[in-house]
Amino acid sequence: MTEPKTLYVVGTPIGNLSDMSPRCADILAEVDFIAAEDTRVTLKLLNHLGIKKPMVSYFEHNKAQRTGEICQRILQGESCAVVSDAGMPCISDPGEDLVRECGKLGIKTVVIPGPSALISALCLSGLSTGRFTFEGFISVNKKSRKEHLESLVNEKRTMIFYEAPHKLPNTLKDLYAYFGERKLTIVREITKIHEEVIRTDTKSALYTYADNPLKGEIVLVLEGKAEEAEEQMTLEQAVNLAQSYIEEGQKISDAAKKAATVSGLKKNEIYRELTK
Repeated sequence: MTEPKTLYVVGTPIGNLSDMSPRCADILAEVDFIAAEDTRVTLKLLNHLGIKKPMVSYFEHNKAQRTGEICQRILQGESCAVVSDAGMPCISDPGEDLVRECGKLGIKTVVIPGPSALISALCLSGLSTGRFTFEGFISVNKKSRKEHLESLVNEKRTMIFYEAPHKLPNTLKDLYAYFGERKLTIVREITKIHEEVIRTDTKSALYTYADNPLKGEIVLVLEGKAEEAEEQMTLEQAVNLAQSYIEEGQKISDAAKKAATVSGLKKNEIYRELTK
């Protein structure tokens, strides 16, 4: 059962309508109204579920006005579900501002989890999932695009980007230019009939798809920068380091121990060289 004076953040299918959970359907059927990114898209989903519900449009170009209006209706006792065209609201889709404003006003917010393209693509990528960063869409503005990509050159975490098919060739060109040859997984049309997972690298992807662009909704999963192997100190370097500690007034044993900790070499080896 839904509660009055509550905002429900509801995830919807990203392609396959069978991914709609019973709980998500129940919430959409029970709330007083739905704030939808595109009411036409959400109407198709509601028709599929056999649900009739009042809707208000809530998208990038009207959110400044609609956020306040929606919050006022909730404060007056109504319950509302916010949905995007596909996937989780707030993730490269409307919803973030509404949730933030509800927080300021003390309005209860409840998440009803659903499909997520970025998490699905990460799981399929074959790249490290331990730590990752979601970078959304790369700006087409040259200055912003350059600043964004430059800020990620030394990023060690797996990076996830969304991209439109007609912009893919330029993006592949920039990924290779800024990151060099790295592992790259291209996941397109997630959960749809033509779902495809392409495990490749930035160089191969550029030459393969620059003039032969892919179609459909695309998620790019890029390998983070590899950890640079630390060069181990030689015994001679460790002894010289220990000698500098001795010159500072430390005992030979203490100097050897400290140099061993820094260098990763054995204390006895350093001590033996110091006492020859």
